[in-house]
Amino acid sequence: MADPSPAPPSGPKRVALFTGAYNHIADGVSLTLNRLVRHLETKENVEVRVFAPTIDDPPVDHAGTLIPVPSISAPGRSEYRLSLGITPSVRRALNDFAPTLFHIATPDLLGYHALRTARSWHVPVVASYHTHFSSYLRYYHLGWLEPVVWAYLRHFYRQCRHTYVPSTAMANILKDHGVTSGLRLWQRGVEMDRFNPSRRSRDWRGKHGLDERPVVAFVSRLVWEKGLHVFSAVVRRLEAEGVPHQSLIVGDGPARAELEEELPRTVFTGYLEGTNLAAAYASSDVFLFPSDTETFGNVTLEAMASGLPTVCADAVGSRDLVVDGTTGHLCAPDDVDAFTRAVRHLVTDADARAAMGEAALDRAESFRWESILSRMNDYYDAALAGDTASSV
Repeated sequence: MADPSPAPPSGPKRVALFTGAYNHIADGVSLTLNRLVRHLETKENVEVRVFAPTIDDPPVDHAGTLIPVPSISAPGRSEYRLSLGITPSVRRALNDFAPTLFHIATPDLLGYHALRTARSWHVPVVASYHTHFSSYLRYYHLGWLEPVVWAYLRHFYRQCRHTYVPSTAMANILKDHGVTSGLRLWQRGVEMDRFNPSRRSRDWRGKHGLDERPVVAFVSRLVWEKGLHVFSAVVRRLEAEGVPHQSLIVGDGPARAELEEELPRTVFTGYLEGTNLAAAYASSDVFLFPSDTETFGNVTLEAMASGLPTVCADAVGSRDLVVDGTTGHLCAPDDVDAFTRAVRHLVTDADARAAMGEAALDRAESFRWESILSRMNDYYDAALAGDTASSV
């Protein structure tokens, strides 16, 4: 029997947002979606209800109205939650809200239930692509599942009027795997008033035991799929070569203990936010981010806005941000030799470091949040009008 549909829509846009991460973990997905909800409700007169898992004491003070969805801890990764789908109480809240548009940010069980519900109610569905799922499989020795994952993603995204991708590189990957219609570019932004070179602080460096030598920094959750094995190998090589530098890791996660054993001379700050995070970026000198699992390099953009040259994997998350040889260097994923050469160049050549840092800052200026978030409301209007054309 089909689900009863809510009353016909009236009044302003009402968006039901479904996501696997919103306030129980402070990662790039949850912070981006919180920013979007805050913008839609305060600047665009759009009503939003967020359907997502949560925990008793979440680290994120979330934006908007959150409808908690039942969930369980992910096996072996308790910081992540697995949604159990749309339960009767969640469905009642969704029915009462009577959305005019469904926005699905995670194609998990909750997202699939939302997709089926939207189709049975004849309500338009859009999706945003935040996680490059297939790229994670090799870190868990599950590469054999890649064809199955792509088959599911094709089935899922082909039923959405739009799929918002963070980069042209990610759009091309989706096209290569059969997702070709409704692709729209929705990049991420950066707060230039928060992340900028003026946050550089000699006191901050001194507090963390950092002297005048160039600081090579990494900022992200500490999980191995972020390229931590490459970061560790590069730092150890530079130390063995006697290249004057210091290394800094900002973030926390399950890989931290092992990483601290590998890098006993590296400064670990743990998770930082606000002005402390901004100071950590600006007080560094080179940003090394070897991850090839990103859909968009939020941390790379924050480092660029802070005036740092960036050394990143030549992969989806960084390719649209880093101009190789101008704002930093792009290296083949997992190529420790190439990453070491690039970092060594920037650590030992102060003029090149300054020039690339200035170019990175200039490029970051084109990624201000206000215009990027406003674009999403325009996309919603196009989806509601039935426009399913791709623009990327």
